[in-house]
Amino acid sequence: MVNLVKIVSIALAAAPFASATVYFKETFDGKDIPARWVQSEAKSDYGKFKVTAGKFYADKEASRGLQTSQDARFYSISAPLDKEFDNKGKDLVLQFTAKFEQNIDCGGGYIKLLPKFDAKTFNGDTPYSIMFGPDICGHDKKVHAILNYKDKNHLIKKSVTPGSDQLTHQYTFILHPDQTFKILLDGEEKESGSILDAWDVLPPKKIKDPESSKPADWVDQATIADPDDKKPSGWDDIPATIVDPEAEKPEDWDDEMDGEWEAPKISNPEYKGEWKAKQIPNPEYKGPWVHPEIDNPDYVEDNEIYHYTNAHVGFDLWQVKSGTIFDNIIVTDSIAEAEKFGKKTYSDLKDKEVAAKEKLDEKEKKEAEAKAEKEKKEREAAEAEEKAKAAAEGDSSADEVEAEAEHEEL
Repeated sequence: MVNLVKIVSIALAAAPFASATVYFKETFDGKDIPARWVQSEAKSDYGKFKVTAGKFYADKEASRGLQTSQDARFYSISAPLDKEFDNKGKDLVLQFTAKFEQNIDCGGGYIKLLPKFDAKTFNGDTPYSIMFGPDICGHDKKVHAILNYKDKNHLIKKSVTPGSDQLTHQYTFILHPDQTFKILLDGEEKESGSILDAWDVLPPKKIKDPESSKPADWVDQATIADPDDKKPSGWDDIPATIVDPEAEKPEDWDDEMDGEWEAPKISNPEYKGEWKAKQIPNPEYKGPWVHPEIDNPDYVEDNEIYHYTNAHVGFDLWQVKSGTIFDNIIVTDSIAEAEKFGKKTYSDLKDKEVAAKEKLDEKEKKEAEAKAEKEKKEREAAEAEEKAKAAAEGDSSADEVEAEAEHEEL
């Protein structure tokens, strides 16, 4: 007889994974940009994307990604999700990798999650639900996490530093139905908490009562000068500076030439400064005035700020120096699916990529040294040739002078 309890236990354990849905997954393993990606036609001079693994990589095919290829350009490309994602009552997980192979100086590296729209019109003004990912310009390096709420974009108030070297880094953004979030970098949690605390999406529950103001007779000065305290006799007779008693007139001082000598002055150790009466507690003090608050009439509680209906992912950004490679995109309602995907496409490959980068660095170092040595030898040879030429010209001039002198003697 089959163990029914065991079957039920196995089914229950597998239930969370069975209900998981992946709405979008992209690894760019082919040689060309997949057909589902649509280049925007909103501008005629958008930068071109290409598929490549870059100058160094862990795996020639698995490391292929979507790379920006032209400097100082806007980029705009998007792809539809496999099916529309309504995350009501579900986790929302947006994850991708970005590799700033070009050692970026200024440019965006973020992805957008968007509702339905015409992909050919995609541009910076196209409404989106979430914008997430690194943005670097000089010393300003941050991970954007922007939520759209009621047609207004809200920036996260917390600071997350992105991976800004030339290696691949994985960015993960998670929204939970309980209105909390997580931001992970390379699988490590960097920020988490309540949406309401991290973004100013809702107005405050309480506001200062506009009808209330501090009473004119409110005393908020904690101390006052003691009216019984008197300035000591002779206080103002003590000067702030005195003649330096150790100063001596220089031996070479000439009164007729230099004028009458005056000893320099120094701070008077007896000087006590301006007299001020001592402070005593103010008997009229009422404490700091606190502005009364009232319920904010504009505040409306919303337990579904996390809730979106999305249909596209896209990259809409500006880069001064091109070369960023985007890859390994997943949109899902399962953290476990994102972790499994991240392990295969990022974690299992990162050490190989580091080794490939070190190998390339060593190769470029040797090439640079060889180039510098070649240029040095060419420079030395040119200098030697110039010296020889100058010497030859000098000998020729000397012969001409000698010949002319002999001619004059004759």
